[in-house]
Amino acid sequence: MKSPLKEEGADYLFKKLKENELRYDWFTAKFSAEYKNNRNKTSFNGQIRIRKDSLIWLSFSPMLNIEAFRVTITQDSVKYMNRMNDTYFAGDYNVVNRLLGTNVDFDLLQSFLTGNDLSFYENGKFKASVDKNVYKLSTAERRKLKKYIRKSEEDLNVLIQNIWINPENFKIIQADVKEIREPNIRLNADYNEFEKIGEQLFPKEMIFDIFAANNIHVKIDFSRISVDVPQAFPFRIPDSYRQVK
Repeated sequence: MKSPLKEEGADYLFKKLKENELRYDWFTAKFSAEYKNNRNKTSFNGQIRIRKDSLIWLSFSPMLNIEAFRVTITQDSVKYMNRMNDTYFAGDYNVVNRLLGTNVDFDLLQSFLTGNDLSFYENGKFKASVDKNVYKLSTAERRKLKKYIRKSEEDLNVLIQNIWINPENFKIIQADVKEIREPNIRLNADYNEFEKIGEQLFPKEMIFDIFAANNIHVKIDFSRISVDVPQAFPFRIPDSYRQVK
């Protein structure tokens, strides 16, 4: 039987969390995923490439490893190609957030997909506790750092956030986020099956849940993970493709 966990202060836990985050400039991996949206369920394979704090590139192959969708996400834009019907989209996060019923930004997506904490938000105002023999950090008001706020984000969300931390390796094992303005919308992430990538730990299994008007559940299993290998991010839209709004 494990002995009770020693309580630690929020500053100490946050420092240990940051020290044990995945350190990378480039990230790439293969993945398989299951997606559920109310009664709909689908499975697909794909590849992800990330240039830290700059660009997320995704390729989705639902059938026979033939690419169906390609997506690029930057700090202020979202683009995708649908090879199944020869269409493409180029716009901002507003369209994505209306579709998902959320208010995500690049930092939130990047952190959830790498199992790291947010990079562009203030770090203060956390409270520490012990929850079911793991550490927990909580804050009711986490704001984006002013130097990262863009004109399109003047009405930016203020986050209510909880982070659960493994007391042995100080990796994030669960995190959830919701907005003060939209308390009925919550994003939750669970991280499992940590594997050594070089001298670092990375969760091979991630489970994401969006609780909103239409609940979304995504389970991702990663393979062939590598860090700091420079990547290309090809995204050329054929002339024959039709733009959708």
